[in-house]
Amino acid sequence: MYPEMINKIKLLSAEIDNLTASSAEEIEALRIKYLSKKGEISQLMADFRHVAPEDKKMVGQLLNELKDKTQNKINDLKEQFSQQDNVAEGIDLTRTAYPIAAGSRHPLSIVRNEIAEIFGRLGFSIAEGPEIEDDWHVFGALNFADDHPARDMQDTFFIQSNPDVLLRTHTSSVQTRVMEKTQPPIRIICPGRVYRNEAISYRAHCFFHQVEALYVDKNVSFADLRQALLFFAKEMFGADTKIRLRPSYFPFTEPSAEMDISCNICGGEGCPFCKHTGWVEILGCGMVDPNVLEACGIDSTVYSGYALGMGIERITNLKYRVKDLRMFSENDKRFLDQFEPAH
Repeated sequence: MYPEMINKIKLLSAEIDNLTASSAEEIEALRIKYLSKKGEISQLMADFRHVAPEDKKMVGQLLNELKDKTQNKINDLKEQFSQQDNVAEGIDLTRTAYPIAAGSRHPLSIVRNEIAEIFGRLGFSIAEGPEIEDDWHVFGALNFADDHPARDMQDTFFIQSNPDVLLRTHTSSVQTRVMEKTQPPIRIICPGRVYRNEAISYRAHCFFHQVEALYVDKNVSFADLRQALLFFAKEMFGADTKIRLRPSYFPFTEPSAEMDISCNICGGEGCPFCKHTGWVEILGCGMVDPNVLEACGIDSTVYSGYALGMGIERITNLKYRVKDLRMFSENDKRFLDQFEPAH
């Protein structure tokens, strides 16, 4: 009995060395064949009682080594199969074999970056601030009267639990925060999302994006403002672009103006887009009101400045002729694919 069992152990050991499997089912079948209660190793264990007492120690050691070897082999096959399965799970075998197309930048991002790059060449840096603001930075510091219509619930989103907290209606709040903490010279642009309580339509939305610019220093004049505006218009819309400034009113600037550019669709000849005037309004601007400077801790007898602000959607509409403002926020891939690839 003893030599026959040794021979069986050696044969089984050789089998175990060459075990392979290509599926979980095959691995389970191997486990049952060798390690189950009716498996081959269990049969050897049952025959072990017939081994002579003086040989039990050596044969028992061989049997235990065979059992451990088999269990380790089964475990190795399971681990190997599990790794292969994980790799397969990470691959979508149903996707097209063609290379995945590059994405595209959102048109608002394209235009915002272009605006920032143009003003960057004039020495402006980017400043950002919170979208949830307080009344002082949005209205009070900017010379808004207590009964100004912008403070009404019909125009502004206020936080019900605290009427002094609101969603900013313009990025001018970033300018007030910078002026409070920084002494001139100040030369910043403030891009960001703003919110107003308006009905959503093809012409308006309850949130949109702005870029505002602020320059405060000694001896800043309206001529400096006009030159910066002309440079921006030509860089954004083309070298032949003309500008005109019309008197206007804003609580935080005095004097104030609205700027038009010659229609970049008809070249100033007149078309439905410009209502046959040859001009299209794109932004508001003016010299910073001395009251605003003083409210932010800047001496208005020493320093002056200009500010301007524009809607990024407005500039994007002019640049790409998008007719429906809602398309910017609907995330329609067919719309987004029309713009330049991401870099």
